[in-house]
Amino acid sequence: MTKRLYYDRPELLEFDSVVASTEAAEGSRPAVILRETAFYPTSGGQVHDTGWLTLGGHGGDDARLRVAEVADAEDGRIVHYLEAPARLPLAGAAVHGSIDSERRRDHMQQHTGQHVLSAAFIELYQMPTVSFHMREDYCSIDLAAPSVGSEQIAGAEKRANQIVFENRPVRVRYVSRAEAEKLGLRKLPPAERDELRLIEVADFDLSACGGTHVSSSGQIGSIVLRKSERVRQGTRVEFVCGGRAVRMARRDYSALSEAAALFSTQLWDVPDQIRKSVEESKLVRKQKEDALDQLAELMALDALHNQAETNGRKIVVRAFSDRDIGFAKLFAQKVTRAGTAAIALVASSADPPGLVFAQTAAQTSGGTPGSTADMGALLMQVLSSAGGRGGGSRDFAQGGVPTGCKVEQLLRQAADTIGT
Repeated sequence: MTKRLYYDRPELLEFDSVVASTEAAEGSRPAVILRETAFYPTSGGQVHDTGWLTLGGHGGDDARLRVAEVADAEDGRIVHYLEAPARLPLAGAAVHGSIDSERRRDHMQQHTGQHVLSAAFIELYQMPTVSFHMREDYCSIDLAAPSVGSEQIAGAEKRANQIVFENRPVRVRYVSRAEAEKLGLRKLPPAERDELRLIEVADFDLSACGGTHVSSSGQIGSIVLRKSERVRQGTRVEFVCGGRAVRMARRDYSALSEAAALFSTQLWDVPDQIRKSVEESKLVRKQKEDALDQLAELMALDALHNQAETNGRKIVVRAFSDRDIGFAKLFAQKVTRAGTAAIALVASSADPPGLVFAQTAAQTSGGTPGSTADMGALLMQVLSSAGGRGGGSRDFAQGGVPTGCKVEQLLRQAADTIGT
């Protein structure tokens, strides 16, 4: 079992140790197990440390090994995975460990901030945390609550930052499980060990945890809640602390400033400008749809007017090079719904190219008699010769063809099949 130096000294970034064993794990990935280590392994929602191991008594480039990942083994050992290729040190070799200080500080801020935030949600709204996740650019907690309102988000954020600004001591202590059961922990872990490591934010939060934490709440810097969403086990709340909060604020400010410049307005007026633009966009889109509908109808009526009738129906064949398949479909619908028995064989050569075959539906009583052709079968016959895909019913079918396919030839093939 590896001795965990970070348990009592989370601020420790340099340490000396001895290689207990080495191994090539998971498909030749080199790994080192030390007698004691300050490297934190991924566990409890917190991600691992990175850094370097320097071999004592060795020179050259092989003396410094990059630690890329750290993991907990089931037998209590901590495994330090190295960047390959690397010459593994011999068991018993002396090593000096150096931990990435910026990464460690960030993790300490995020994890301690999570303790404070989780306690704030319980204090204010009786919403317990059921899980914690640390990502590269944000963290999240899952609350046992069906929803969390914006006022509750703001309230928990305000209360959590009050604790940060008061700079309360954050202490580590060890107690027996029997004693822990009497202390009113925020969350009591499963009964797996007799001694528990407790993290206490003075007069605010007490919980069992194996992670690394700052020594006072002021070192968290700040806690900013980003968003919330419904998840299977409740509500997920994203947040950032300390240096991450500063980076996120700078990124958000830069994006908002750029948006304000595009709108020629102030930062605080950007939401109103976006709402106005969205409404204008909806209006323009509706006007465009109406115009296309009218254009398709006029073109359909013109095509029917200029098309002679054959065997009691009019067959309209049209290929569009400047209109997409959506307009081709609209045109075909207008042709077959104009009150005249008709077949529309329509294509678009715009990317992606496609075919639309439609006919006037059969009438059950009175009106114009329907065609006897089968558009679905006709389309499949034409597509089989072009390597296309599609399908449909007796009265309407649609499919796509490979780019560069000569759709005009396919339309002629379809027209010849049904007879024009």
